[in-house]
Amino acid sequence: MLENKNAQRTALEQLGEFGLIKHLTQHFELTQPSSLKGVGDDAAVLDFKNQKTIVSTDLLVEGVHFDLSYMPLKHLGYKAVMANLSDIYAMNAAATQITVSLAVSNRFPLEALEEFYAGVAQACKIYKVDLVGGDTTSSTKGMLISVTALGVANEDDLVYRSGAKPNDLLVVTGDLGGAYLGLQILEREKEVFKVNPNSQPDLDPYSYIVERQLKPEARKDIVELLEKLEVKPTAMIDISDGLSSEILHLSEQSGTGCNLFEDKIPLDPTVISTSEEFKMDSTTIALNGGEDYELLFTIDQADFPKIKANPNLTVIGHMTSKAEGTHLITRANTKIALTAQGWSSFNK
Repeated sequence: MLENKNAQRTALEQLGEFGLIKHLTQHFELTQPSSLKGVGDDAAVLDFKNQKTIVSTDLLVEGVHFDLSYMPLKHLGYKAVMANLSDIYAMNAAATQITVSLAVSNRFPLEALEEFYAGVAQACKIYKVDLVGGDTTSSTKGMLISVTALGVANEDDLVYRSGAKPNDLLVVTGDLGGAYLGLQILEREKEVFKVNPNSQPDLDPYSYIVERQLKPEARKDIVELLEKLEVKPTAMIDISDGLSSEILHLSEQSGTGCNLFEDKIPLDPTVISTSEEFKMDSTTIALNGGEDYELLFTIDQADFPKIKANPNLTVIGHMTSKAEGTHLITRANTKIALTAQGWSSFNK
């Protein structure tokens, strides 16, 4: 959390808007066949031929979505891309291009934006997407980030939130709750730092959950895995706002109910131990935490044999008729109505 006070600071006005864009994007190379023209003209030119185009966009605001007192700018660039790619994968599609737009105040020198774009570049390299455009401008309120992701899929492969049927199995990837608890650790250490700026946090015991918060990974691998297993989900969504919120979205748009079983929710041991440390309920955290960027989807029961032995996938419930409602079945076999208490952009 200690800042290097002697770091070089190049004022952005030395480059100007177009010079800044050219400088930050000069090392990005186009790798997708559909990217005909990227950064450098009035608009990008893309050719997806006979496939359907998928578009997702997110706006991130400093002080609302991220805190630069503990979020490294390189990690922030990476995470901003992940949040959008996750939406593309939640459509059972392949991500191909992104655009990145930034608004920054004069407290950000060129070197800070280079760090941010290094994170963007790392995400592009690992996930094989092209940066094809964006914008930069000034801000009086710190940093604002807008990322748009584009993807492609054959029409028959696309999966929407609205296709779940009663008796479909509810499946989740990975484990849940880590990103939220990672945030709690970072917030705690921030308060300690305020009292003693010379203190250095020991984050080793929490490395997994801190990484889940600072450097999440979108589940491109799951889209590829499902294709390999010959399983097409009936409905799918990514878990950005908390498990309960996403289940309610699937149920509402599919016109179904759902039974979620508490004892089936996958939790990492660090999530369980850290929940106890904070005197918080791990199930509540998994239901409402958000920012895990796992995939939640439904499958026909006939496909269960294809996924049952896979360590990346956990069946956590099943869909019911709409009249039955959406419930959590506790470890004590009590039925509790699910409510959405996850992230909301307009919560006060």
